[in-house]
Amino acid sequence: MLFFSYFKDLVGQEVTVELKNDLAIRGTLHSVDQYLNIKLENTRVVDQDKFPHMLSVRNCFIRGSVVRYVQLPPDGVDVDLLHDAARREARGG
Repeated sequence: MLFFSYFKDLVGQEVTVELKNDLAIRGTLHSVDQYLNIKLENTRVVDQDKFPHMLSVRNCFIRGSVVRYVQLPPDGVDVDLLHDAARREARGG
């Protein structure tokens, strides 16, 4: 649940989601659930030449099981908060 609570804090920020089929989509994080399903708004495809059929998509829902990476904005990462949360979870509390 560590990542779920962390992603909830990033709602409203721009992220890039890379899928297992090599499609990378950049957009504003609208919502995320406990299965790490992601809803993006104002989306655009990173490699438009490779995926021209995705140019008209503006909002999308991404199933968590197809996500390879989520690239976060550099200013959106609070490293100290992540370290503390990881330590608490490792201790079981």
